[in-house]
Amino acid sequence: MKVPIVVALLSVLVLPAQSTLGPDAEGFIHDWLILAPIAINGESGATEIDTEFLPGEASITPKAGDKVAFGATELTWTAHRTSEYFIDFLQSFGKARGEYVAGYAVTYIFADEAMNVTLGLGSNDQGKAWLNGKEIFKFAETRTLEKDSDRVAVTLVKGRNVLVLKVVNEVNNWQGCARLLRGESPVTNVKIALAPS
Repeated sequence: MKVPIVVALLSVLVLPAQSTLGPDAEGFIHDWLILAPIAINGESGATEIDTEFLPGEASITPKAGDKVAFGATELTWTAHRTSEYFIDFLQSFGKARGEYVAGYAVTYIFADEAMNVTLGLGSNDQGKAWLNGKEIFKFAETRTLEKDSDRVAVTLVKGRNVLVLKVVNEVNNWQGCARLLRGESPVTNVKIALAPS
């Protein structure tokens, strides 16, 4: 009898935390589903950023625990909360291999109403992004990570929005970040989730 009561109490304590995920005070997204590291062919991220490692990558809607095979290697979509404003792929997912690799990051943004916002993006090295299946950003050179290296005007639809990032690393740091802005003000009145519904 006592175990079900404890489980019920834990559910009450855990569920509100899951349902209140959101951007930080600067609008940065900290909660992502990550799939990495994926080995690239050769050493050029400039060409590999256009390689579709996942079929239909623009419209993927993964859940934590989903598995994907890359030849003899199997990777798992992993729920990940960043400690900084950016995803540190190298530190969190690159222990076995962190150079000449690619990674995907997906998050679900739920808006109470349609809104026009600016998506501030950064990547180290190459980066690509899709919102609701539409490519909105591509950077094909090498660079270090900076906040808002690129800013893209986008429209969030009412309800679920799917943001997909792909970041390719050649050598050294492997990072990516995204935040929502309206003008210069951070957008914080949206919910972030790690499941499509």
